[in-house]
Amino acid sequence: MPLSSPSASPSGDSDRDLALIQRLAQRDGTALGELYARHSRLLFCLIVRIVGQHGEAEEILQEAFLAAWTRADTYNPALGTPVGWLVGIARHRALDRLRSNAAHARLLDAAARETPCAEPSVENAPAGDARRDVDRALRALPPGQRELIEQAYFLGLTHSELAERHGLPLGTVKTRIRSGMTTLREQLSAVTWSDERRRG
Repeated sequence: MPLSSPSASPSGDSDRDLALIQRLAQRDGTALGELYARHSRLLFCLIVRIVGQHGEAEEILQEAFLAAWTRADTYNPALGTPVGWLVGIARHRALDRLRSNAAHARLLDAAARETPCAEPSVENAPAGDARRDVDRALRALPPGQRELIEQAYFLGLTHSELAERHGLPLGTVKTRIRSGMTTLREQLSAVTWSDERRRG
């Protein structure tokens, strides 16, 4: 399934689409290609409007059709048309990515704000690169620190909520998050320094 040039008409007969989804549920790979040809342009335009980036939209488009492939047996015609079902999947994937990007940006900003000599290149890095850098830095943290930071920034939980959820004293939660953020800042600063040296 080529992702670089989403094409074909989004219009089509619902009966034909329904037949294609039924074939998907039977793991007929050619049916997926036909659905892609019929509706990829519509879904791609929708995703671009949500995330604002063509490269990222192509990734999400692939994810949406993969989700359609794996969930074809859950489609219920009584709940809407096949194309409506596909649009729902694509929209959900795009919004998930948008929320994930925003959460990573908040975490990156929090690290940068507390770093006295934060490099502009971290803030100006492409969203995908910044997200990957944050993910790598998070994976390097001890599990106890990583879990608290992820839930604070990605789920929006307060320190008090985290203390209650994990059965920890409030002071312990604050200390672990503070220590984790210090390590995270150091790792992100190291990435920035390395990038600057390569570019120099």
